[in-house]
Amino acid sequence: MSYRAPVAELAFTLRHVAGLEAALAGSGQGDLTLEDARAVLEEAGRLAGSVLAPLNRVGDRHGTLLADGVVTTPPGWREAYRTFVEGGWNGLSAPESHGGQGLPHLLNAACTEMWNGANLAFSLCPLLTAGGIEAVEKHGSDALKAGYLEKLVSGEWTATMNLTEPQAGSDLALLRTRAEPNGDGSYRITGAKIYITYGEHDLTENIVHLVLARLKDAPAGTRGISLFLVPKVLPDGSRNDLRCSGIEHKLGIHASPTCSMAFGDGGGATGWLIGEENRGLACMFTMMNSARLGVGLQGVAVAEAATQKALAYAQERRQGRAPGAGEGEGGASPIIEHADVQRMLLTMKAGTAAARGICYLTAAALDAARGPEGQAAYDRASLLTPVAKAFSTDIANEVTSLGVQVHGGMGFVEETGAAQLMRDARILAIYEGTNGIQGLDLVGRKLPLNGGATVRAQIASMREVAEGVLRDNSPAFGHTAARLRAAIESLDRATSFALRALASNRPEEALAGATPYLRLFGLAQGGTCLAKAALAASAAIRDGETDPAHAARIALARFFAENLATAAGGLEQTILDGGGFVHEARIALAS
Repeated sequence: MSYRAPVAELAFTLRHVAGLEAALAGSGQGDLTLEDARAVLEEAGRLAGSVLAPLNRVGDRHGTLLADGVVTTPPGWREAYRTFVEGGWNGLSAPESHGGQGLPHLLNAACTEMWNGANLAFSLCPLLTAGGIEAVEKHGSDALKAGYLEKLVSGEWTATMNLTEPQAGSDLALLRTRAEPNGDGSYRITGAKIYITYGEHDLTENIVHLVLARLKDAPAGTRGISLFLVPKVLPDGSRNDLRCSGIEHKLGIHASPTCSMAFGDGGGATGWLIGEENRGLACMFTMMNSARLGVGLQGVAVAEAATQKALAYAQERRQGRAPGAGEGEGGASPIIEHADVQRMLLTMKAGTAAARGICYLTAAALDAARGPEGQAAYDRASLLTPVAKAFSTDIANEVTSLGVQVHGGMGFVEETGAAQLMRDARILAIYEGTNGIQGLDLVGRKLPLNGGATVRAQIASMREVAEGVLRDNSPAFGHTAARLRAAIESLDRATSFALRALASNRPEEALAGATPYLRLFGLAQGGTCLAKAALAASAAIRDGETDPAHAARIALARFFAENLATAAGGLEQTILDGGGFVHEARIALAS
C-alpha cells in the first residue's frame, strides 16, 4: 500500500498536545483559524499522497547518477519539485518579508512529517534549504539576505550544509577547509567536504552551500571556525570554483544525492562570511538545530509509513487460527488477530505517536519563543531538540524493524516496501549528529540551562498530565497514571543525579548514562504526550462525541504506559550507576 497522510490524527495532536491555537494566535496572522490550518494540512497531505508517494519506490530503485560533474535525479523528481515550489510549500514558515508565508513552525512540522512519510529522499532537499534560510536570516549580512533569501524561500535555489570532512567526522575541531580574504569582502575557500546532502542536483540552477572553514591564524579547535556562503553560481552568472567529486552508494535514501564536494580546484571558490569570523559554529548551529528537529520529524514520518504498511498487511495476511477465533469461520485467521502481532503493531503505533508528540512540542516551543515567553520558550525548545531528534529516530529504527517482522519473510524482500523503509530509517540516528551525541548534548549542555530550572519545569509539566489522568478516573485508563508517575519520578531522580555530577565536576558519571537518560526522557515525555491526547479524547467522549478514534487514543496511551514506559526504572538504575562500567569496558574491550 502507498502512504496515506494521517491528517485527522495530526490535526488532533497539533491542537490537543502541542497547542496549535496558541501558535496560530502568536503567528502575527490573527485571522488564521483552526479551519485554515486544517485546510493547509489537507492540501499538504494531498501533495504527499498524489505527487511524492508514487515516486518513492521509483527513486529507491533508480537512485541518482553522476556524470561529468552533473548529478541527475530520478525520473519525476524535477516535475515533483516544481509542483512543490509552485505551491508555495518551500516557504511555509519562512519570514513574509522575504516571500514566505510566516506560518507557525508547528503547522510546518506536521506538513514536513507528511512529505517525509511519503518520500524521505525527496524531502531531504527542502529540509536542508529550510535550515539554510534560517541561518542566513538570523546571521547573514543585509547584502546576503537581499541576494539570497528570496530565492531560497521560493525554492528557486536550494541550500546545503557543509560540515563533515574525511578526517574529521563529527569532530569539527579537526576541520581543514581554509578561507582567505580576497580584500573585497569576499573570501577564497579551498578544501573538501563529504556527506553533503543534495550537494549537486538538477532541480535548480543554483545551490547555496553553507561551508565551515578555518581562517589563517584562527584559534585552534572549534573556536577558530567560520561560516561562509558559497554559491554554485556567482552573482555575475559565472560558475564558482566548486564541484561534486563523487556520490555515495548507500544502504538507503538512494534517491538523495549524498555528495563529496571539492572547493578550490582552480585556486579557490568565492564565498562570503556569515556572522563573525571564528564564530561560525554558533551560526551553523542555527541550521543544525533546525535540521535536528527536521530529522526527528523524518523519524516520525518513516515510522508512520512503516506502521501503515504493517497494519494493512496484517489485516490481509491469513495464517493459522488465532486463539479464541470462532468455529465455522473457515480457513486461517488474519494475523492481526494473533496476540503477538497485536503487540508489535501497538508498539509501532504507540512509539510513533509518542515521538510525534515530542517533535510537535519542540516546534510549539520555537513558536512560543517568538512571543512574550521569549527566552524561556527557546530554552525549552533547546532542551527538547536532542530528545526529538534521537528518541524519534531510534523509534523509527525500531518500528521499521518491527514492520519487517510483521511481514515475515515478505518483509525481507523488496516487493512489499517494508525493507526500503528499514534501510531508509537507518541513517536517521546517524546524520545531523549521531544519537549518542544528542545524549551528550542533552545531559552536558541542556540539563544545566538556567541552573536546571528549564528541565525541572518540563518535568513539572509532565507531572501535571499524569495527575490529570488520575483525576479523570476513567476505567479505560487502567494503570496509566501510576505507570506514568513512576516513569516521571525515575526521570526526576536521574536528572538530579546528572545535575549533581555535573556541578561536582564529575561529568563522566553523568555522560556515561547520557544515552539511557535520553531514552528515559523520551519515554516520560512521550508517554505524557499520549496521555494528554487521551485526556482530550476522554473529555470528548463525555461530551457525547462518538468518533471511535477517541477510544483508540485512550487505549494507545494505556498501552504505552503499561508496556513501554515500564522500562523507566531499569533505565534509571543504569544512569545512577554512572560511569561504573567505564573501567570494566576498558578491560573487556582490550582482550
